[in-house]
Amino acid sequence: RHREDATKLLIEQWIEPHFDTSQWESYDLSCKSRDDTDDQVLADAVDAGKRIGAIFKEPTITPSAIQVQEMGLKKAWGSPNGAMRRGWNGITISRDTIHIDGIELGYKNQVLFERHAVGGEYGAGWNEVGQGTLLTTYIPKDGGAPFVVDKRDLTDSHNVCVVYHNPYDNVRELAHLFFNRCLEHKVTPYIVTKKTVFKWQEGFWATMKKVFDETYKEDFLKAGLLDRSGGDLQHLISDAATMQLIRWTDGGFGMAAHNYDGDMLTDQIAQVHRSPGFITSNLVGKSDDGTLIKEFEASHGTVTDLWNDHLAGKETSLNPLGLVEALLGAMTHAAQLELNAKPKDKEVKNMHAFVNNYTTTLRTALHNTFRYGQGTRDMCGPTGFTTEDFIAKVAWRLNRYLAQQTEEQAPPELKEEDLELPASKLKELDQKALMNLFEKYDKSGEGKIDFKNFSKMLLKMGVAPKKQS
Repeated sequence: RHREDATKLLIEQWIEPHFDTSQWESYDLSCKSRDDTDDQVLADAVDAGKRIGAIFKEPTITPSAIQVQEMGLKKAWGSPNGAMRRGWNGITISRDTIHIDGIELGYKNQVLFERHAVGGEYGAGWNEVGQGTLLTTYIPKDGGAPFVVDKRDLTDSHNVCVVYHNPYDNVRELAHLFFNRCLEHKVTPYIVTKKTVFKWQEGFWATMKKVFDETYKEDFLKAGLLDRSGGDLQHLISDAATMQLIRWTDGGFGMAAHNYDGDMLTDQIAQVHRSPGFITSNLVGKSDDGTLIKEFEASHGTVTDLWNDHLAGKETSLNPLGLVEALLGAMTHAAQLELNAKPKDKEVKNMHAFVNNYTTTLRTALHNTFRYGQGTRDMCGPTGFTTEDFIAKVAWRLNRYLAQQTEEQAPPELKEEDLELPASKLKELDQKALMNLFEKYDKSGEGKIDFKNFSKMLLKMGVAPKKQS
């Protein structure tokens, strides 16, 4: 909840002076709201996200059995993130390190991570059982003969049986997203599995390698991004990956993994890089028409200790960096979706340019506030700013930077007589003949005539100036 208050404050001071937010849709995904609506609010939020395509999400709670009692809930509602991943055809959860020029964090250069957004333990079915036999049977949709995937005899009197699957249809899409991002950010890609023991994970590696070899290997070689990995895409066993994350503090690499491994490894990246506040979290899915749906949130979850201090009337010092990166990511994606839909609309193009400039300027203001020693206490120690003072300081710096970009006096509007060739004169000329003549001497086809061709043209026309005798 404290983060909700901070979000409200920074939107009021950083966003609303520059944008009309009246059309933004919001949904209360607190445990109480989900309980009061029998989770209809979550269903509405998922539907809205599918329609809009750009989502900013604050951290939510998936209530435990104890929290169900403490909050007086009807039941232990499921993970809202899981519902979103299913509802938006989740492909990957991208988690990247955040860097501030001039401030040394855990990794010197950027680290990227793609976590497969579906499958694995998170969607598992399970039950506690006694002695007996467990059969896992597959029944083909096409009417083929069923067969037993696994049969095991349970001899213990107390067992927990778990069944889950890894859907692989969208791994090719994950591969394209991952390799394109690695090329864009100039980092070396690695694929992480435990396939030596978990044989079923071989398909993930095989698909990623196939896409890499077919489409991306040459580009990575040309960019010199495979020098550190022996000239090819490398596979890392998940155990080895945990060690390399500690050792490779120069950064400059990317990893892609299954859902659970990705969850664990990105938490480790966050800790190496100072805190979860310095890593992004971006769910990428796809709508029915193929448009990318992107949901952005801070990766660090809820901040219960700060909320309790806030309730007690104590000063708090909340670092909103991850939260702001999520908000700016959603705004940027929304502007891009609008531009994709209306590429020739002048107003849309202007807004797209304004959003990109604004987000860049806000990042600069935010980062510089940290660099000038005016950050929150997690960065600057006990003398750091409170939540409210930090937000106010960034707002002041943002407004100053934006004002510096605005010309003090608007450029003059040119009238027809100020133009090189007024419209009245153009009417007297054979414009088609003029164009033909110009193109004849525009040898480069760039809309320009060099001195040599300009001289030839004047000689041909008999108007070349001659020396005075």
